[in-house]
Amino acid sequence: MFDGHATCAYRVLAPKGELVKIVALETIRPAVQPNLLFVRLHTDTGLTGLGEAFLGALTVEAYLHESVAPVLLGLAGPTPERVARLLTPYTGYQGSGAETRGNGAIDLALWDLLGQAAGLPLVDLLGGAVHDGMPIYNTCAGPGYIATSARQETGNWGLASGRYEDLNAFLTDPARLARDLLEQGIGGMKVWPFDAAAERTGGAGISQADLDQGLKVIAAIREEAGLDMRLMVELHGLWSRPAAETILAALEPYRPFWVEDPLRSDAADAYARLASPVPIAAGETCVGRRGFKPLLDSGAVDVLTLDIQWTGGLTEARKVASLADAYGVPVAPHDCTGPATLAGCVHFVCGQPNGLIQETVRAFLHTWYGELVTGLPAIENGVVTPGREPGHGVRLREGDQAAQRRVSRL
Repeated sequence: MFDGHATCAYRVLAPKGELVKIVALETIRPAVQPNLLFVRLHTDTGLTGLGEAFLGALTVEAYLHESVAPVLLGLAGPTPERVARLLTPYTGYQGSGAETRGNGAIDLALWDLLGQAAGLPLVDLLGGAVHDGMPIYNTCAGPGYIATSARQETGNWGLASGRYEDLNAFLTDPARLARDLLEQGIGGMKVWPFDAAAERTGGAGISQADLDQGLKVIAAIREEAGLDMRLMVELHGLWSRPAAETILAALEPYRPFWVEDPLRSDAADAYARLASPVPIAAGETCVGRRGFKPLLDSGAVDVLTLDIQWTGGLTEARKVASLADAYGVPVAPHDCTGPATLAGCVHFVCGQPNGLIQETVRAFLHTWYGELVTGLPAIENGVVTPGREPGHGVRLREGDQAAQRRVSRL
């Protein structure tokens, strides 16, 4: 499919010890989810490693072809750790911008290639399973959530109707949604009924009317499902500390499993002063050990929701998880992004001693994830297990799906 002659070799643990050469870097932007960018690394032996980036797909695509391809395709032995060091940007390394998201996609693809060449699933390549499976929770989005822009805002919720429009469901009939999830064996759910209120005030404060309206959603879920449902409340880092404390105090009687990102993840000093009567989760937008350490030092965070893609890839995520373990903090990988990331998360979290729970979005799993790929992790009775195929196991469907493709070759 791809021509060109490689001048460098990629050393992996191949069964016969042969040198594998990367001959092309391909990016694919599927029309069904414009924020998603698949990245494939092609080799001369027929192996193809799949990675993925989410948010600002066009920007990440430009970065990969203009900045990464010249480095990666001309490099001998591009192992994940070596490439992670080479691609660390001189500017922009403190945020999960285009460079970091692109590097995370490359890193996942390289781990996938290593797994395939070694004939091992990622969980084995990463050191072996500590957990045979991991409980899941459902982030209550719909199929069109965060599809049209790179902003986290109500205007990008993509509300619609249909069987798996879980965001509209939690806003209008949260009790029915909770019951439906329990009937599917899903024992955890995450909702964000306060976001519109944050947009009205810029997060500086919350009115009693807005507080009461959000609490109606939480109360209905608890009344229907009781404590059988692990209930997470997402605040998306939209609030000032005083406003967040008002919401946290109001949520205490409902015993949330956690409240997520009441403040921005880089506000470690504010977290240190945060008065919270409920468990706090944070970190999906943090980058690397240096980004997470101040958050852990604050002592305010009970669960790290790191995103393996946005933090720069599996290579860095493993180090973040180990750091969190040293602080006695469990990890619960974020995934509201794409299918390859979900697979990578499942292999990763099942291999971590402090793995707690895995985020999933059933609206994505039952719609566009399955339309685009095969090899998704198996979920049964609310538990997800890593596949046993080499690498992370997810492969793109070759068909008529509308997509924009770009290729860089040696």
